Amino acid sequence: MTLRYDARTIATDLSVAIADGSFSVIVGPNACGKSTLLRALSRLLAPSSGRVVLDGRGIGERLAKEVARRLGLLPQSAIAPDGITVTDLVARGRYPHQSFLRQWSKADERAVAAAMEATRVDGLATRLVDELSGGQRQRVWIAMVLAQETPILLLDEPTTFLDIAHQIELLDLLAELNAQGRTIVAVLHDLNQACRYASHLVAMKDGAIIAEGAPGAIITAELVEQVFGLPCIVIADPVSGTPLIVPKGQARAARSAAAARQS
Repeated sequence: MTLRYDARTIATDLSVAIADGSFSVIVGPNACGKSTLLRALSRLLAPSSGRVVLDGRGIGERLAKEVARRLGLLPQSAIAPDGITVTDLVARGRYPHQSFLRQWSKADERAVAAAMEATRVDGLATRLVDELSGGQRQRVWIAMVLAQETPILLLDEPTTFLDIAHQIELLDLLAELNAQGRTIVAVLHDLNQACRYASHLVAMKDGAIIAEGAPGAIITAELVEQVFGLPCIVIADPVSGTPLIVPKGQARAARSAAAARQS
């Protein structure tokens, strides 16, 4: 498929398949098309050619509420309405399940409470969202997406604003949801976190998919340098056994080269 914003083409001949039950992570340098791909997968951006297929049907052929019951999206820059409380924002995740005949229910209440507990924002229930720190707001948005209770979750840089402890806590939560059967698609900047948690890695550069597959099968020092321009070595993560990227750094690389010339 081809993806573009007005006259600016972001990607051409783009093809990717997300398997049911996978934990897919999209990685790549800034402005390579990661978020654009996620927007296309979520129906926010219609391809100018080609199509996105969800459960055997073109996603553009489905009603918005129907899509919202199948997949939940956390965009990169979400903005909350002024004066809204944490509970009220998380409750908006239940909108796809509402109808004229089905209003707020005990099931909705349980879903909101469970999502807030999972993301540890239940203690912020009555706070205004615009009074929270960046990390707290990010966890509230994630809670809203979880409250939607969709089988597919699309998350664009979900660890943004989170400190390292909350990043790992969130990724562990996503891994748990994935183990329970949910399909996860996330854009991450941290390549080592992507390698540790993903079952399916998609590496992009300049609007094209350079490689995809299990992290252990595709991640090499050569690929990392090709995609990110980063000299590195790849070793086994001592905890997970997944690929661990260790940057050489320009200063170290220069010293190593000088030492090699002198020897």
